[in-house]
Amino acid sequence: MAALRGLDTTVELTRHAVALRSQGYDFAMRYYSNNASKNLSLGEARALSQAGLRIGVVWETSGTHAAFFTRAQGLADGAQAYRMARESIGQPFGSAIYFAVDYDPTQADIDGGISNYFTGVHAALYVANDGAPSYRVGVYGSGLCCGALVERDIAALSWLSQSTGFAGSRQYAEQKRYDILQMLPARIVGADGIVLGIDPDTTHPDRDAGLFSV
Repeated sequence: MAALRGLDTTVELTRHAVALRSQGYDFAMRYYSNNASKNLSLGEARALSQAGLRIGVVWETSGTHAAFFTRAQGLADGAQAYRMARESIGQPFGSAIYFAVDYDPTQADIDGGISNYFTGVHAALYVANDGAPSYRVGVYGSGLCCGALVERDIAALSWLSQSTGFAGSRQYAEQKRYDILQMLPARIVGADGIVLGIDPDTTHPDRDAGLFSV
């Protein structure tokens, strides 16, 4: 299985889907959040799928500091992410929702609040689907964070942040332990000559990164 070429962006990609596919992109990572302006829409998901691009999603709101991460916040975010995935997009079960830890956490942060947060996410997904399996839980973050949560089976998948200075990230990338690897920001041309700000991404060639189509 070959590695897939992708991108992530806060920009809506509906009008750019065909142009991106023609440039060799295989997938796009988009958002679920409390900010409607950056969220994946059903129309966008359909346009990406029709163009032949697969979709990945990440829940990201305010996960940029340790105090954000609690079990209660995980319960709330997991429930909201489930509703968006199931009711707004029709995201198929078995695909993934990544949850962002968008800073460089310490081991104590990971052992405490972050682990509690992801436990809450799992509980919310369990309740939302009446105890039946639904979405796989992924983590976006540093190498230290991704490695710890995957090793503890708190996350099934990992998307390694582009921030190579974060703890454990260089080693995590070198050992290819990621499911998705994010690279440094770039600017590309989409439809009608519009310049898009993106982060390039690639998947691990031997792993299912939880992408989907609708």
